[in-house]
Parts: sequence; structure tokens; C-alpha cells
Amino acid sequence: MGLAFWRTKGRGSGPARVPAWAQPWSVRGEGVPRSYEAQVRASYLQNPVAARAVRLVSEGAGGAPLVSSPAGHPVLALLASCGCGASGPGLMETLAAQLLLHGNAYVEVACGADGLPAALYALRPERVSVALDAQGWPEAYLYRAGEAVTRYAPENRGEAAGLLHIRGFHPLDDHYGLGCLGAAEGAVAMHNAASAWNRALLDNAARPSGAVVYQPGDGSTLSAEQYERLKGEMEAGFSGTGNAGRPMLLEGGLSWQAMSLTPAEMDFARLKDAAAREIALAFGVPPLLLGLAGDATYSNYKEANVALWRLTLLPLTGRILQALSAHLRHWWPGLEVRVDLDAVPALSADRERLWAQVSGAGFLTDAEKRALLGLEAGR
Repeated sequence: MGLAFWRTKGRGSGPARVPAWAQPWSVRGEGVPRSYEAQVRASYLQNPVAARAVRLVSEGAGGAPLVSSPAGHPVLALLASCGCGASGPGLMETLAAQLLLHGNAYVEVACGADGLPAALYALRPERVSVALDAQGWPEAYLYRAGEAVTRYAPENRGEAAGLLHIRGFHPLDDHYGLGCLGAAEGAVAMHNAASAWNRALLDNAARPSGAVVYQPGDGSTLSAEQYERLKGEMEAGFSGTGNAGRPMLLEGGLSWQAMSLTPAEMDFARLKDAAAREIALAFGVPPLLLGLAGDATYSNYKEANVALWRLTLLPLTGRILQALSAHLRHWWPGLEVRVDLDAVPALSADRERLWAQVSGAGFLTDAEKRALLGLEAGR
């Protein structure tokens, strides 16, 4: 399969070109240095909403039922195997997560003694860079793991053993795809900051629930020794979650004045919910499926599940399977792998509606009905 690359005037030959967002400490438009590793740590490793959204999409893609043409092809076993080596998630799950996070996925084909593919390996995309020729076309892919560098031929040069590159659309880059981390970065930062603030409130009583006011009749103030003793007693006996609700015993001249939340503090929770919804939007997951605020009725949940498959999972798995099928036709001509829509529970209602409409069309022959339903011709 020939991959489409856009040539830019004036691009010369040279070493592997790495996009700005993939460099170790690239400076983004707002002047904040954010590398791919830093974005992954802030989102997938530290943010529960982003982590759940990525897992929901990647695990859904990895668990999608697949069919092949011809039927029962051994490639189905290869796609169900682990995509990172000896153990771990399946190949489809790994590729889907890499496309979501990085925007690029690279697949290496390992052939057996018979010359046919025996295993498929997903390479870590942040370790792969593109080497360009004098005309700006990819001439090799370089995979760096520590000090070792492995050189792969590009698949579009017609070599069967070339490295397969699956990428998302990037309007400003010719050779690298664009993931969802950049679009979700602002919402992730806001959500993480809100979580850190709430944790500080619980651990350190950062927002006091009230104030101890010293109002003696003679207008005097506390001495330094009295102030430190009072502060120590308050922190030891009445601060933290373990002392919540404990009654206070105040000496003469001390009174307790409760504090209420300001309107800005009351909007704090709503801002965190809005950030969580933006994270879900960036990764293509309906917020309802992540347990966020919304109409959590059975009907809405069912429709959200259908929307996840129609708008996110099917396009993503379709792109991966199309690229893999075209690449593996070097060894198995005519191979095609696709999602079995009849076996997806979330799409059963749509499938039943289609079957009823086709069955009620009396002007169609049985062969035409089977063709519309994607079935083989009857004998």
C-alpha cells in the first residue's frame, strides 16, 4: 500500500526529522515545555478521566469481533496476539492506544521459516523517527532503544519487509500523525490542578472552615508564646480528616467564627466537571460512559454506547485493519480483515432494523437481499 506523503518545496536531505511536539523538550505555543512523555504522565498516568477514556477506546478496539476474507484466515490469530512482545495487551488494543495518544503506530512483521508472517510487533512510536531523502520522501524509519538504532525500510517503497506506519491526520506535518494529547492538554492540566487542590484541602486543611477570633475586653493581643501554643493545639487536635467534627474547647476571650463557601469556590466543582467533559470530548468518548454528570438513564446510556462505536471505535479500527490488510497482502494476496458488525452487541438494534427493512422489500430477489446484508450468495 502506498502511503500519501505531501512534499514541501525546499526540504533537503538530512538525518531523521523529528516533529517539534515529539522532541525531548519542545516549546509549545504558550511557552510551556511539554514533551510526549510529560503529556502521557500528566494524562494517562495521572488523570483518571483521560486514562479511562483511552482504555475504553483501546480495549473496545481490541475486543472488537473480526472476520477475514477468506474466512478463518490465520491472520486473525496474529491480530489477537500480544502487540508488545511476550505479554501484554493485544495488538489491536496497543495500536489503538498509540494512535489516540501519539497519533502514530508502527508495526513490524516477523516472518517464520516458511517465509510467512509469524508475529506482528507494535513499536513504541516515540522511539521512531523518519529519515528523508533529497526530495523529502521517507527513505527509512529509525528505531532508537537506548544506544541501539535499528533501520527499517519504508513500506511504501514496495518492500514486503518494510515497516508499516499507521498515522492520524496532521494538517501541519507531512510525515507524522497527530494524537489527542495536545487537544486534551489544557483540560487535563485544569482537572489535575483541581484534584491536587482538593487533596490539599483534605490533607492540610488548606481552606479553613472557620476562624478562632481573640477578642479580649481590654483590646490586648496574644503574645508570641500564646499564639504558637494555640496554633500547635489547633493543628494537633482539630486539623485533618481524622479530627473532622471534633468539638472545640476555647478559653476566655476566644470565639469561633464559621466561614462559608464563596460563589467562586462553589463554581470550582463545576469547572472540574467541565474539564472532565472536555477530556472525554478530545478522546471521542461520550461523557456519560465515563460516569460524568449527565442524564444517566438507561436509554441515554444505550445511545451513548452506540455513538461510541459509530463515531470512534469503528473509524479507528477500520483505519487500523485497512492498513494491516493492505500491508499483509504482500504475503497473502486478496486478504481483507474487517469488524464483524453482526457480532457487536451495541449495534444489534441497527442491524435488526436493517434486516427488517430488507426482508420487507418484496421487489428484491433473495440474492439481492443477501448482498445488501453482506452475506454470501445462497446455494
